[in-house]
Amino acid sequence: MDVEVKKILVNTKEYANKLVKIKGWIRNNRSQKEFGFIDLNDGTAFESIQIVYEDKVLDNFKEVAKYNVGSAISVEGKVVLTPKMKQPFEIKAEEIILEGNSLEDYPIQPKRHSREFLRENAHFRSRTNLFNAVFRVRSVISFAIHKFFQERNFIYLHSPLITANDAEGAGELFQVSTLDSEKPEKDFVNDFFGKKTNLSVTGQLQAEAFALAFKKVYTFGPTFRAEKSNTTRHASEFWMIEPEVAFFDLQDNMDLAEEMVKYVIDEVFKNCQSELQFFNKFVEKGLIEKLKNVQNKTFIRITYKKALEILTKHNNKFTIKAVDGNDLATEHEKYLTKHYGGPVFVTDWPKNLKAFYMRLNDDKETVAAMDLLVPLAGELIGGSQREERLDCLESRMRKMNVSDQDLWWYKDLRKYGGNKHSGYGLGLERMIMYVTGVDNIRDVIPFPRTPKHCEF
Repeated sequence: MDVEVKKILVNTKEYANKLVKIKGWIRNNRSQKEFGFIDLNDGTAFESIQIVYEDKVLDNFKEVAKYNVGSAISVEGKVVLTPKMKQPFEIKAEEIILEGNSLEDYPIQPKRHSREFLRENAHFRSRTNLFNAVFRVRSVISFAIHKFFQERNFIYLHSPLITANDAEGAGELFQVSTLDSEKPEKDFVNDFFGKKTNLSVTGQLQAEAFALAFKKVYTFGPTFRAEKSNTTRHASEFWMIEPEVAFFDLQDNMDLAEEMVKYVIDEVFKNCQSELQFFNKFVEKGLIEKLKNVQNKTFIRITYKKALEILTKHNNKFTIKAVDGNDLATEHEKYLTKHYGGPVFVTDWPKNLKAFYMRLNDDKETVAAMDLLVPLAGELIGGSQREERLDCLESRMRKMNVSDQDLWWYKDLRKYGGNKHSGYGLGLERMIMYVTGVDNIRDVIPFPRTPKHCEF
């Protein structure tokens, strides 16, 4: 019978001494005169399994001995328990069939490859241990996020990928147009949508509209930023999770974010033990301890003002000095988490540092915003209580030069049954980087899109 490796790993004793058929790809093939060993991975588990094949059993022994790394094969054989060996079992092959040959110049040979080399061969890198583990964790985290919100009666909103507004006001947009780029027009009357449109940088505004009908909603999808930033933390296309909840204030918002982060980490511990052990050993020493610390700590909550008091006392330790009114640098964020020994929410930011839709505090100088900082990484989540007062929203838009021409509907939400509401954004890739210890966003996206790079 055809069996997946994961099922045998979960129920090894049940399959002991039984004949099974497994299909997968050769990771390594070590042949000797009368017998050989194949490391086979079928994609259903992080672990590869060992196939033992013998000359006296296989009619095609000599051909099997020459099968190249990367070849797809079908193996029929008996499951033999090996409790004293590194692997819990192996397969004694009775038949091996070549399903698809791999040429000798297959780039992913059984040796250590640089991550730069693997990015150039991204169509094959998921066949390596590192990326097999990364994208398995990515799948588990994605499902965990959906599970978290669905268990709490949130509505899943598919927000549009093409919009006519720039919700963040940063102007880093990918324009969507069917006009002839060689003959630019002064306006967009003849364009497909009859107006200037772009790829979405956030689904937040649409989520606010739905939250004021369903109370609790979340979006989970790709977003796009035309930011020419070639750093390890930025990509032009990435996935965002954005919950939005009516009748929520900033404290409620932080409660939800903390609960979600702990839930996701818990799900990774439940489902990715082998992967976490691998990351802990080869990617980030102490990763498991770091994640357990997050699970067991109550997240600290401090104001931006308090953060600046702490940072300015230790400005001699920083490359970039902490200055009141300026954004925090990554080194500042890391210092704060180290200072408090765990995750930290920083709240009540200067209004000039945050977007137009964030609620203006009573001091008229700060907004009800929050950033979640985590140890060794810095910012993981950003969110706020939204401005529900129409006059305050319009004033902020004017002062920040945000055109309300295409946001008439957003202002309507304040006119008809508006109420306090809050939400936040979590970049999926940032979460994966934190949980795996992988320090480059290009290595947690299957096919990364960055400035000057759009392969595959």
